[in-house]
Amino acid sequence: MALGNHYLEASPIIKPAKPIKKYTGLLVGLLLAFSSQSFAQPERKLPWFLGFSAPAYMEVWIETADVVDIRERVFRGAGGGIASVPKPPNNRGIARGWVSSNGSGKGRHVTGADLPQLIYVRWQSLAEPQTYEAYIVIPESAREIMRKPQKAFCRADGKWITDYRDDIGIGLAPGGIAKVWLGGPCLKSVEIGRVEGTINPRGPYGGESGGKYRPLSETSKVYIEKFGIPYGSW
Repeated sequence: MALGNHYLEASPIIKPAKPIKKYTGLLVGLLLAFSSQSFAQPERKLPWFLGFSAPAYMEVWIETADVVDIRERVFRGAGGGIASVPKPPNNRGIARGWVSSNGSGKGRHVTGADLPQLIYVRWQSLAEPQTYEAYIVIPESAREIMRKPQKAFCRADGKWITDYRDDIGIGLAPGGIAKVWLGGPCLKSVEIGRVEGTINPRGPYGGESGGKYRPLSETSKVYIEKFGIPYGSW
């Protein structure tokens, strides 16, 4: 599922560089607003996982996912590439709505970062096609869930373990919808937020591709041509 563990270089937020530069003001404001509660207690450092998924056939390409942790450090490129998306043949899948247990999707561990405070995502919605961006604030209540150990029964090996909800799964859907879950290997995912992103005016690849998007797979193309895109169901 994961792309592997990678150490992502952190840099002070006072020296932003692309793609952070355009939303520095927002990040600074958020950091000031949350700084008092962020340092109210010692943090348990988790090698937490950041993954991405999409509804059936609604393919997504993540251009970048940048993280600001509670120590006010920016981790550029904490995510990117193809999101996990079901594509059953012969139109047997259903694109409307989210599956009951979404999971964390494809991604990687954000090794070296403390718990997240904000996640910026810019992605191509290939089904439309359109380029979106979203700022996802991770509330303190979600970090409390990530810190808290849970007794969990793992069906895979039939054992009870102590597990953590340290997997952040972000579902990306047409219309710029981003939905966020917290889960763990043996724990059911819980929803912690939903954000409506905005269209990035520069288009795909920051305007460097002449407006050309990555190609949609034939399976997804056939489904969308027959059933359309179920806006409003996510």
